[in-house]
Amino acid sequence: MENPILVEIYRGGILESFHRGVVCVVDENKKVVFENGNIHQICFPRSAMKLIQVLPLIELGGIERFGFTLEEIALMCGSHNAESEHLRVLHQILEKIACTPNDLNCGAQSPTSKKAADALLLNHEKPSQIHNNCSGKHAGMLALCKLINAPINGYLNPEHPIQQLILSAVEDLYEYPKNKMVAALDGCSAPIYSIPVLNQAIAYQNLNGNKEFSEIRNNALNTIRKAISEHPFMVAGSKRYCTDMMQITAPKVIGKTGAEGIFCMTFTDKKWGICIKIDDGKMQPQYHVAQKLIEASGIFEKDVLKPLESYSSTPLFNFNKLRTGEMIAVQLNF
Repeated sequence: MENPILVEIYRGGILESFHRGVVCVVDENKKVVFENGNIHQICFPRSAMKLIQVLPLIELGGIERFGFTLEEIALMCGSHNAESEHLRVLHQILEKIACTPNDLNCGAQSPTSKKAADALLLNHEKPSQIHNNCSGKHAGMLALCKLINAPINGYLNPEHPIQQLILSAVEDLYEYPKNKMVAALDGCSAPIYSIPVLNQAIAYQNLNGNKEFSEIRNNALNTIRKAISEHPFMVAGSKRYCTDMMQITAPKVIGKTGAEGIFCMTFTDKKWGICIKIDDGKMQPQYHVAQKLIEASGIFEKDVLKPLESYSSTPLFNFNKLRTGEMIAVQLNF
């Protein structure tokens, strides 16, 4: 059975194309309160997992050991644009842990920000690993290596001690046994694990803390929520939904995108967890669905969300800047 249509694209008032996908919302008791599509569908959390991947570093005392700021923790959770502010914070992290950009094994990537990418070209510079949108996450992994006195060589090997610590945290937060996960490589070459949509929603519910977790873990989760709420620019950057959304909704709503159409978020007041997966892997539709869910939640007055309305209904224009149609998320009520 096909998943339902979540986003529609109209041209001249005629439905031209659409995107199918899955939405799962769980409450504080892990009960499914809304589902649309196959919530048991297996997929990879991709960069939405970054908020969990940084957890061992904080639990084991990395902030105290290296003097990390909340801004730096936010970058470790982010998929940044490689704008100047992101690079400034990245270099701060590397300096604190006595590492260099050459220690990052995420691979060279052109900045996500077109402005930053054009600046490199104008300066006759080539993109490097610092411009990779995952370089903050990798800096956090290097910090974890230094914290537990593990070698930085081979830190992306799934059997490396830090990756085993991360896998344990992933198993706990997603409440999904690691022996059912398939390990694969993310775009930045870090290990990533296959997990059902339902359990990805559960993980973001668990970001709010859990009475079954230790005090250390709950404090660490609070630090993560606080870091990305206070520094949403570090999570993405200019003209990015994660940043634009959290600048208005955090700390009541925090969320993180992932490649191939993943978006996860939590309504912290309600302690709900949400996972969205767009089947065709397109990125823009996930933001439309996320925004529609926030609007339907009743957490905010309509006027508060007005700066984000283009994410739930986006006008489309051609090269002559003539309006051709729009992309809209279908109404989701829960």
